[in-house]
Amino acid sequence: MIHEINGLDVHVLEAGYESPGRPLALLLHGFPDLAYGWRHLIPILADAGYHVVAPDQRGFGRTTGWVNSYDAALGPFSLLNMTRDAIGLVSALGYRRTAMLVGHDFGSPVAAYCSLARPDVFPSVVLMSAPFPGPPAFPFNTANSEASQVQPSSENQKLAAALAALDPPRAYYQQYLSTRGANDDMWHPPQGLHAFLRAFFYVKSADWPGNKPHPLKSRSAVELAQMPTYYVMDLGKTMPDAVAPFHPSDAEVQACKWLTEPELGVYTEEYDRTGFQGALQAYRVYSDPDLNAELRMFSGKTIDVPSLFIGGMSDWGTYAAPGALELMTTKATTRMAGIELIDGAGHWIQQEQPLRLSMLLLAFIKGAGGPANHVDRQP
Repeated sequence: MIHEINGLDVHVLEAGYESPGRPLALLLHGFPDLAYGWRHLIPILADAGYHVVAPDQRGFGRTTGWVNSYDAALGPFSLLNMTRDAIGLVSALGYRRTAMLVGHDFGSPVAAYCSLARPDVFPSVVLMSAPFPGPPAFPFNTANSEASQVQPSSENQKLAAALAALDPPRAYYQQYLSTRGANDDMWHPPQGLHAFLRAFFYVKSADWPGNKPHPLKSRSAVELAQMPTYYVMDLGKTMPDAVAPFHPSDAEVQACKWLTEPELGVYTEEYDRTGFQGALQAYRVYSDPDLNAELRMFSGKTIDVPSLFIGGMSDWGTYAAPGALELMTTKATTRMAGIELIDGAGHWIQQEQPLRLSMLLLAFIKGAGGPANHVDRQP
């Protein structure tokens, strides 16, 4: 536990802390993950010479100091405040900067804003599973135009209505996860929490044969409906309802080496204790235009540090926001080293293929200047 970081007491997993002067690797998890999700990767990076730190992010696991309620103020869960969490953690650890910053899923936009806002603290960034399309922009060159700008909230409402009008009616998963009932649905599912999490991890992995992701042409209801029902859900169904039909067989569970039953038990125990509301707050922030208004501070700004995107070949996350991947490479970044899609990985890359991931990370950092150039720990 590291105390008093931006209002939090932060729980971290770390390795490589025994020898002083090592460069810092900071790993930021997503939903519904924990610092524990990096357990296969942490020792590999430590063996490569890093001081590796993975926190339970705000709203998750054993990190405390956030309010666990649907009715809590959402401001503390904003992307910029979670960016402040990361800066505060680096500072508390006695570093001026990281040698490696990796963000997965919801950790990806946090990592993106870290490198966007403080490139001096985060001189390189690796984004995993969720492409970064850039900060929301102010309308440009509109002084002499009379056309009104369409608000993102009305776009979301139109999309929700179009999805509901499909046959069968559908709903976007972020819309469901923002509802008041989502926490209780997932915390106390009819099949039990352990079975729900097993099915959820399985269906979003390369183990489930139904994952055949591909780019979508637009953010329209018809295009989005090509995604599996754990992304674009059947309207009125809960997430436990959505994944229950795909629960793996006993043989498949036994064969799963990247998430054994005891390892899944860690997730079950933690979420049984906390519920999911803290983890879900970020989805509600995403759908609230007022809470994202502060991001326009970075309107037109690009990520100018060396960057890399890593996805799983069997992960729909790469394409879940149509156009984001292209925007990331053409507009949002200026030093993107490439897009790497790992075969044999779905959404849980660091669990499914940690060795392949570590090779990509270490090669990228070497190309970006190498850890020797980034050791900046205070005595």
